[in-house]
Amino acid sequence: MTHRLPFVKMHGAGNDFIMLDAADLVPGELLDRDRIAALCDRRRGVGADGLIVVGPAAGADFGMAYYNSDGGEASMCGNGARCAFAFARDRGLIEREGTCATASGPLRGRCEDDGLVSVDLTPPRGLELGIAAAGDHPFGELHRADTGVPHLVVPVGDADAVDVPRWGAALRRDAAFAPDGTNVNFVAPAGDAWRLRTYERGVEAETLACGTGASATALVLWKLGRAASPVVLLTRGGDRLTITVTPDGASAKLRLNGPAVTSFRGEVDGDV
Repeated sequence: MTHRLPFVKMHGAGNDFIMLDAADLVPGELLDRDRIAALCDRRRGVGADGLIVVGPAAGADFGMAYYNSDGGEASMCGNGARCAFAFARDRGLIEREGTCATASGPLRGRCEDDGLVSVDLTPPRGLELGIAAAGDHPFGELHRADTGVPHLVVPVGDADAVDVPRWGAALRRDAAFAPDGTNVNFVAPAGDAWRLRTYERGVEAETLACGTGASATALVLWKLGRAASPVVLLTRGGDRLTITVTPDGASAKLRLNGPAVTSFRGEVDGDV
């Protein structure tokens, strides 16, 4: 009999994920790069920006392993982490708050009364303001920060006017950020908030939201003195992500808050 693998489809501000419970994987079941990419395929699979496996972890209430839609494992995903906390609560792994082990370090998270989920991200690294790219581009300034994964932050006058597929891909693969490349965030003022569009490596396209990208962008805007904490980012999908920036010596602490929604539940054949 073919093994049926249960899954939950979730999204954090439109950033969508296939959620798996490690307990549902039978011993020896192969979850390799090709199978993950097939599950995330939007035409032949379930469809998602990434896949997350939640299960036991030493020294934490639970752990999450995150994979991009191309099947490659990544160290961290902010919106994915918020979905993981909501998923863990649904599975009885936490009551309201707890600690999640990730490849980039442990995260503290909390499911709020208003249905939103907050996550304290790992300490940001590699903040650099006013950097240069190797290739030509039309933007006046570039900044970068690592909030679990590397991000480039590009302030612009109008985020909707940016050709994200073109310039996101170009900067993502720019030689200045080799060999791993970078995610790319284009941000513009929007009243008392900021409009954000993100090109994600591993997905190799613009996504509706990116939690670590929003957090890196908030950190850069705060450091430049252009935004006060908490910083509100309006995502491509129309949701709001709120990042609280707290000074911490020469660095800062980042808390990411936003929606984590269950879209549907289902099963797939074990050999898909």
